[in-house]
Amino acid sequence: MKETVVSGIRPTGKLHLGNYFGAVTNFVKMQYDYNCYFFIADLHSLTTHPTPGDLHGYVRHVLVEYLACGIDPEETTIYVQSDVPEVSELYLYLNMNAYLGELERSASFKEKIRSNPDNVNAGLLTYPTLMAADILIHRATKVPVGKDQEQHLEMTRNFGNRFNRMYNADFFPESFAFNYAENLVKVPGLEGKGKMSKSDGDGNCIYLSDSPEVIRKKVARAVSDSGPTEENQAKPEAIQNLFDLMKIVSTPDTIEHFDGLYNKMQIRYGDMKKQLAEDMIVFNSPIRERIEELSKDETYLRQVAKHGALKARESAQKTIREVRSLIGFKSF
Repeated sequence: MKETVVSGIRPTGKLHLGNYFGAVTNFVKMQYDYNCYFFIADLHSLTTHPTPGDLHGYVRHVLVEYLACGIDPEETTIYVQSDVPEVSELYLYLNMNAYLGELERSASFKEKIRSNPDNVNAGLLTYPTLMAADILIHRATKVPVGKDQEQHLEMTRNFGNRFNRMYNADFFPESFAFNYAENLVKVPGLEGKGKMSKSDGDGNCIYLSDSPEVIRKKVARAVSDSGPTEENQAKPEAIQNLFDLMKIVSTPDTIEHFDGLYNKMQIRYGDMKKQLAEDMIVFNSPIRERIEELSKDETYLRQVAKHGALKARESAQKTIREVRSLIGFKSF
């Protein structure tokens, strides 16, 4: 029997190369080896109060891009979180056994308080219990998460084990961080430091839906410097980032060519950026074209969302029936 994997993404905008290489390519591979549930976390996004139009648009965009990248709704379960009301029900039950002190100690909650003190809502405080409900509703054992989410995963184990002890049942399994790839690809941004991230602005990201013209403009503006001052010198972070981006989309010969020019103090960053942009366009084009094609097929998108919700609810309803029975909710 295949192990169950659960992963969600907040619909906060378009997917970029960092999302693609950091997560989506692994999802495409693991869908054939595991029982996968990939959901669009629209309930989580309510903590930042999106407008109804923006929320629906972002959810739709993520669904289209997941499909365009190769996630197969026949091989895995793709669903919208709010289409599975059992998640909200389990969230309520877990909140009854989650304590204020442990929720306030969450690193992400502390960061949200610091970064946005005017929006400290209950949803932010109980984010770990909603994440736990997302995982436990399918009784998953593997969760692809980054380092910043490992504390939440530990809290998920705590909530599940607490429920098991409280109701004297060996019901919820423990779930652990899961890295499907041997070497995770870290995609740098265009701003000269750090990874590609939407939080640093659109200019820092190459989106999967970006047109060739947009890609050329973004890469042309990427941070560089005045060039090396001695042969074979170490590359500063901004320049290493350009080479790291090349490693993702360019041929080994191309990388070797520009690396040689850098080491001989003959590099022209304008030429390098032009090559990088064209290689990104070649890489991105099949996905972008598929995004454009799927975006026009409203009937298919509705079918995928409905099919995913039915599959997810079948799993979730089974869990909730057993949870209600263990708690003591009985029909008269």
